[in-house]
Amino acid sequence: MTTRRIEQIYTSLPTVEGAGVRLHRAFGNSHIPQFDPFLLLDEFHTNDPEDYLPGFPWHPHRGIETVTYILNGLVEHGDSMGNGGTIGPGEVQWMTAGSGILHQEMPQKVGSGAMWGFQLWTNLPAAQKMMPPRYRGLQESDIPVVELAVGAKAKVISGVLDGIQGPVRDIVTDPEFFDILLPAGWEFQHDVQPGFTAFAYVLNGTARFDDRRGGGDPESAQGQWAVSSPKGPCGPRSVVLWEHEGDQVVVTALNTPVRFLFFSGRPLHEPIAWRGPIVMNTEEELRTAFRELQNGTFIRKW
Repeated sequence: MTTRRIEQIYTSLPTVEGAGVRLHRAFGNSHIPQFDPFLLLDEFHTNDPEDYLPGFPWHPHRGIETVTYILNGLVEHGDSMGNGGTIGPGEVQWMTAGSGILHQEMPQKVGSGAMWGFQLWTNLPAAQKMMPPRYRGLQESDIPVVELAVGAKAKVISGVLDGIQGPVRDIVTDPEFFDILLPAGWEFQHDVQPGFTAFAYVLNGTARFDDRRGGGDPESAQGQWAVSSPKGPCGPRSVVLWEHEGDQVVVTALNTPVRFLFFSGRPLHEPIAWRGPIVMNTEEELRTAFRELQNGTFIRKW
């Protein structure tokens, strides 16, 4: 097995989206095409309801899939296909916009008002950009947990880990999405398809995401390849993008437990034309989408 090296380490940046939601962006359209087929990852993590209550009112999507994962709090949602309900702690909404969908996601104040969640956008290839929209809502009980060792575990949302298949299947970019917790000193090894994009979003703790050692404090064994993220809301977090060469990633928790989201997927290597909530392959396709929004023909009848 060949272990992948770190290509780049990014830091999430504060931004405002929707009707005024304050969040941190791990990566977005300024990072094209480094994360192909992934387009965007946002984290909303706060104890102040004023940061999220404006929400994401009705808006369109075409050409992508949006994945919402909630750790704390509650989000009400609805869409033009008639789906509606709430996304609560441990739950996932995987929505394929395809040819076009209108939806809204409105965070709600519950209990103390703390909110923690993520939204990932993943691209669709040209051949599937105009596929029929579909919606998958996962309860926490739908998502298997793999016990990696005493105190080490992973939620498997999509992909396969230790022979356990996640409930989200038949996605064209073959994505893997795990939520992983490692105790101090524990090592996580996982095979990755050659050529696939792989990255980690570090929620808290310190780990080495590369099996090289060097630089830094030799007593800590961290070296220059150790990556940290703080506990608690509002702070910037680290994004680790691995090189595409190699067929295995190795993550070693250092002197504290580490929790991170792991993603991998098959890159599309296609041109991207992106404006707001719509991602197509050409500018003409974008113009068509926005023209259809204006004249009321954006939503297809399937």
